[in-house]
Amino acid sequence: MRVITQETLGGPEVLSIVDAPEPRPLPTEVLVRVKAIGLNPLEARLRAGEFPPLIGRPPFVLGWDISGVVEKGSLTYRFRPGDEVFGMPLFPRAAGAYAEVVSAPALHLMRKPDSLSHVQAAALPIVGLTAWQGLVDLGGVSEGDRVLVHGGGGGVGHVAIQIAKALGAYVITTASASKRTFVEEFGADEVIDYTKADFAEAVRDVDVVLDTIGGDTGERSLGVLRPGGHLVTAVAEEDSGLIAMYEAAGMRFSGIAVDPDPVALRGLVALAEQGRLRVHVQETFPFERVADAHRLLDGGHLQGKLVLTL
Repeated sequence: MRVITQETLGGPEVLSIVDAPEPRPLPTEVLVRVKAIGLNPLEARLRAGEFPPLIGRPPFVLGWDISGVVEKGSLTYRFRPGDEVFGMPLFPRAAGAYAEVVSAPALHLMRKPDSLSHVQAAALPIVGLTAWQGLVDLGGVSEGDRVLVHGGGGGVGHVAIQIAKALGAYVITTASASKRTFVEEFGADEVIDYTKADFAEAVRDVDVVLDTIGGDTGERSLGVLRPGGHLVTAVAEEDSGLIAMYEAAGMRFSGIAVDPDPVALRGLVALAEQGRLRVHVQETFPFERVADAHRLLDGGHLQGKLVLTL
């Protein structure tokens, strides 16, 4: 099979396609013939060495988000050859998903619904699970809550808007003017153009804030929460100073490090099948053009997701 690997840290040019032996599924794993691979900003940072080495030093194979077809399994009853599946296996441990074939724990995968193409399914897991675990499992968002989603035009953000709306929340989001129509199409009730207005001055009485931006966003979000409000952050999970600040103010703080979660995956599938959740793919690239895709990742300011196709 072919895999995308790198021998050193650096820019997109360090990525190369090489031949490698197909993996053998361990007990309770399945072998998946990959049809599409979702790309995430984290992978660009790992490639460049700008993030702690979750998967060790090079050479390594990046990637987690996959959609494909089961070829065979080992001691698992969950899937049979020919089943179409998707998921985020092993995160944050190395899954080697930038490959034509991936071996993954069956429990980390879900049957792909007919309502999602392989491209759409591959784009969903990391962003969908982050948003679901942040808003449902940690945030406990319910009918009538006011939710502020920072970065509503991004991968996690536009999915989080839809999940919050499905839970019955009033959703406020920050986004640039160029993304206003985009986030409104996904259900945002109120949009704060962060280039022209300070959300800390424009928003009040929020029950749950979901921060996917970082910097001083978590600190500045304290003033928009109502008493007992809740910050859920995917970018400052272990910021002791921020945690102490929220505790001192009587607010709740949760940091999310996304997990492979079949229960949450099932919830995402249910919303997709009901027509209440879709993931926007800004652009697809053939497997051979992974370096071009990473150059776009490096540029930031994406709308939704990028996907490699095989």
